[in-house]
Amino acid sequence: MSDITEDTVRHLANLARIALTPDEVTTLTSELAAIVSAVEKVNEAVSADVPATSHPIPMENVWREDVVADELTSEQALTGAPDHDGSRFRVTAILGEEA
Repeated sequence: MSDITEDTVRHLANLARIALTPDEVTTLTSELAAIVSAVEKVNEAVSADVPATSHPIPMENVWREDVVADELTSEQALTGAPDHDGSRFRVTAILGEEA
């Protein structure tokens, strides 16, 4: 059985700076007790021979190797740009910033 009391809920609410009504304290006391009880049941099912996991399916990196390849020149990259200064893309100012 959990040790969640109304005093505990009021203390936690105070730490979180949450104002609770007396009805909310009563409701949260039973809800938090149920949550703690459920977690205790899960902990009972866990055995030492089962390794902890963060994902039920083994994951591995699916990225390809980072290989240097032919790349675009500045001129090629800028050919489709609506506006540029010869070496960089030119865009309109945003958020009231001036260039």
